[in-house]
Amino acid sequence: MRFISKRFKEAKNLVQDKVYSLEESIELLKKTATAKFIESSEVHFCLNLNPKYADQQLRATVILPHGTGKDIRVVAIASSESGLKANELGVERIGSEDLIEQINQGYTDFDVLIAEPDMMPKIAKLGRILGPKGLMPSPKAGTVTKDIKAAVQEFKRGKLEYRVDKTGIVHINFGKINFTTKQLQENLSTIYKSILQNKPTGVKGKYLKRIYICSSMGPSIEVDYSVI
Repeated sequence: MRFISKRFKEAKNLVQDKVYSLEESIELLKKTATAKFIESSEVHFCLNLNPKYADQQLRATVILPHGTGKDIRVVAIASSESGLKANELGVERIGSEDLIEQINQGYTDFDVLIAEPDMMPKIAKLGRILGPKGLMPSPKAGTVTKDIKAAVQEFKRGKLEYRVDKTGIVHINFGKINFTTKQLQENLSTIYKSILQNKPTGVKGKYLKRIYICSSMGPSIEVDYSVI
């Protein structure tokens, strides 16, 4: 039997069995974030998608106006002739075949991997390591590009990638609980618009079923997306 802490029970008691407006839900989100650290704010989109079909897959990027509040660790793979340096780009590491080999040996202590297109054939062998962690570079995600510097700046500024999981749900971190209500509202609204804009062509019937938000350690709160 799953243990439920007193803290969580008290937080859950604050949430009624109803659908909340965007502003109400975020204000409640802040009240239910009672852990002893600054929790993240999460949104979960329940979509009418079956990603086993190619035309029902969802993978895209969005730039949050206020970022996620997290220090994004970026590494880059570029040709040895690029002349790019880690301290100038603001990345954790940059390399070529040497960095590919480090990743092959188990180095995955980063959040985003950006690569030049010409390096992708060499990176292909890392699929078994990077794929399950969602770290494999992709042109659609903006992580395969000739302009490494611009891509790094975007991700550092608040760009993030999202994708639908096998159950048809998209999970996204949209800021820290100590953001203002307005900042969290604007971040969430930006994600919502991106989800709609990137609606897969194979959707049959209603696309968006429900939206829930919660803090890292808090209970789920259903949001009325008709007024986002």
